[in-house]
Amino acid sequence: MLEALKKDSAWKGRKGPVVLVIMDGVGYGKYKEGDAVADSKMFNLEKIKALSPHTRLKAHGKAVGLPSDEDMGNSEVGHNAMGCGRVFSQGAALVSASIAGGAMFEGQAWKEITGGLTGSGGTGSPGTLHFIGLFSDGNVHSHLDHLKAMILRAKKDGVKRVRLHILFDGRDVGETSALEYLDPFEAFLKEQNGPDFDARIASGGGRMWITMDRYGADWGMVERGWKTHVLGEARQFASAREAVETYRREIPGIIDQDLKEFVVAEKGADGKAAPIGVIEDGESVVYFNFRGDRALEISAAFEEDGFTKFDRVRRPKVCYAGMMEYDGDLHVPRRYLVSPPSIDRTMGEYLAATGVRSLAISETQKYGHVTYFFNGNRTGKFNDKLETYVEITSDLVPFEQRPWMKCAEITDKVIEAINSGKYDFIRLNYPNGDMVGHTGVYQAVVCSMEAMDIQLGRLRKAVDNAGGIMVITADHGNSDDMYEHDKKTGAVSLKKDGSPKAKTSHSLNPVPCIIYDPGLQGEYPAAGGEGSLNEGLGISSIAATCIRLLGYLPPGDYDRAVIR
Repeated sequence: MLEALKKDSAWKGRKGPVVLVIMDGVGYGKYKEGDAVADSKMFNLEKIKALSPHTRLKAHGKAVGLPSDEDMGNSEVGHNAMGCGRVFSQGAALVSASIAGGAMFEGQAWKEITGGLTGSGGTGSPGTLHFIGLFSDGNVHSHLDHLKAMILRAKKDGVKRVRLHILFDGRDVGETSALEYLDPFEAFLKEQNGPDFDARIASGGGRMWITMDRYGADWGMVERGWKTHVLGEARQFASAREAVETYRREIPGIIDQDLKEFVVAEKGADGKAAPIGVIEDGESVVYFNFRGDRALEISAAFEEDGFTKFDRVRRPKVCYAGMMEYDGDLHVPRRYLVSPPSIDRTMGEYLAATGVRSLAISETQKYGHVTYFFNGNRTGKFNDKLETYVEITSDLVPFEQRPWMKCAEITDKVIEAINSGKYDFIRLNYPNGDMVGHTGVYQAVVCSMEAMDIQLGRLRKAVDNAGGIMVITADHGNSDDMYEHDKKTGAVSLKKDGSPKAKTSHSLNPVPCIIYDPGLQGEYPAAGGEGSLNEGLGISSIAATCIRLLGYLPPGDYDRAVIR
């Protein structure tokens, strides 16, 4: 157990709680065209900003532990940074380093995955190595360079047969960029193939249609993925390219993340077409996503003996590994290729050690972010008596059809908590800006922003009445950058029909940090507008900021607070 935080002797105290509001996916846009945040009527947010000191925080690249400043931030690393108050090297950087240094391939997990397929693991019968994961270089959940490196090493290690089960992105990369990744990768596979090596794409579909569900929101996605990848039960095509082109022709306007499931099939000696890559007993499977939230459910389907979420029909006895350990407390999966960052001494742990009563709340889509990720990839509470976690069940409909999502219900619970006087610190996540932003539907995003703004107005009144403080920020940008732009000219990229080409990925833009503190008694310099807070910081500064606003001194190695 950590030592309690020390009291700040200069702090005069507040009657009400500190409320941390995370507006998921809301940043400051670089371009006027496509900035749905700036284009929305955010009357309450603008009024709060006018009354409060505010600044801009970095939420991408090296500021959140990613390899370079060309890497967009995401909800996982963003909540890690906010919750632990320091910057740790994150998934993509850890995997890249492990591959570059060779540690991945010297590890026991890789040897187990490949050994049994080359005859050196005791079976004596070569089999198939299957890879399942997000097929892009978005670097949020996966990267194709990692997949290529593993294929090359598998070939070097004597694996004879590889099958790929790909999940098209269209979310962390261009919404219809599937073929831009597929064609070069097919060429790469062709270069590797020969008499002693056979690597082919066997199945696939869109990431928001099969396999990559999270937080148990829609197990039907995982079931469709299981049937496709494992059982080979899906519409058959001669190639992945044919599948993409056919679905685009049959479903006009479909984007990559929603592409329907498919298997690649070829005719056998009997003249009947059969899938080329069903997963059989004695084979190996690598789920090559490094991010955990959309990896836990498919991992459970492979690993759990008493699995009940859907009928697996047939569960092959395979050697299964994840790219990383997706849940460090539950140890899922049992075998993984790269260890995740070891995050300790998080803000939540310090607050529990200090006796601070806290509440964490969001709807299903981001519930794990304000709990598991915020706590440094830790499942469960630090102190059951001091902490309360509340999950509002998300709607199972496309987000553009309910762009307001559950922001009102979240606010209802938070206001109830503020009025109860039970909590010193409340953290909440409004998922609207991120989840609706990923749909690429501009009108829906504007609606989502304005719906959230209404709730910010309600929160402000509750904070006023309770004598509390509200810190408003975000984990990364998204809704602030809804159109594709030419990188050289900045002009909006257009579709053939002349309409803007939607951007569905996160942005590289800074995010707000607003300190609404109506009871300020001179503890720190503060004036409405920008200029009175520390500038140039990252979102890891949120932890020290909240600790100081609670009246305590942050740990010495935490990144400095925004308040001076």
